[in-house]
Amino acid sequence: MPRSRNDYDEQDTYDDVPEPLPPGSIAKMTLRNVAELTGKQSAGITALEPDDEDGWLVEVEVVEERRIPSSGDMLAIYRAQVTADGELSGLRRIRRYPRGKGDSEVA
Repeated sequence: MPRSRNDYDEQDTYDDVPEPLPPGSIAKMTLRNVAELTGKQSAGITALEPDDEDGWLVEVEVVEERRIPSSGDMLAIYRAQVTADGELSGLRRIRRYPRGKGDSEVA
């Protein structure tokens, strides 16, 4: 796990500490990484939040199966754990559902 600037002693140099990436960059990198790993088209980010280890939890919606008509597509949500410098450290599918049958809660 990358160390933060606060973890370094006075004799350490700050040149070795990777700068944390902004959330937008984390989101874009995660979309590409999930698409590459799953071999499926990433449809978008559904959640982005800091985790307990100075990284990010990112949820990505993926088109798992294309059908005709597209209303029959099967979608999935993948939860990615990403380090502060954008490296994917974990990936898990947490939900699978037909298009149009997402959350039953209305915002």
